[in-house]
Amino acid sequence: MTDTYGFHSHDHSACIADCVAHVDQLCRAQGLQFTPVRRRVLEILLEAHRARGAYEILDILRNEGLGSQPPVVYRALDFLVSHGFVHKIEGLNAFVACARPGEDHAAAFLICRRCHAVAETPTATGGGRLGTTARAAGFQIEAAVIEATGVCPKCQTDGSETPPSRART
Repeated sequence: MTDTYGFHSHDHSACIADCVAHVDQLCRAQGLQFTPVRRRVLEILLEAHRARGAYEILDILRNEGLGSQPPVVYRALDFLVSHGFVHKIEGLNAFVACARPGEDHAAAFLICRRCHAVAETPTATGGGRLGTTARAAGFQIEAAVIEATGVCPKCQTDGSETPPSRART
């Protein structure tokens, strides 16, 4: 998978199939249950390369007859997030499939404020300015979520610019 797969043309059906097969293999190797609902939630998140909220996922599952109650989707998402197959995008209160399932990595997310496409790109929390500042303060980083909001290449070229939303500090 490329570093920012969400913004570039690629064989989307192969992307989905490869990721699902990889997660299935990881689950088998770790003795984890990759149930049909968990598999379908991952596929839903891979379908558009954008963040989706739990209730949006639940609506799809309900329409497909795979569950109609919120705990169904929340249990699946908890499993997928806890094993590193999905990330939660805090700023959107939504979820996106991991671009590097099974790899130990820190991710940064580039989020289009117009179409909500999300691209995951690797980052290092131990190095760079954040790591240096943390070490100087005697702080040990255990996890960091970096989310950058902007406009993706597709939305930049369609010409209908909207004013930027206020950045959170």
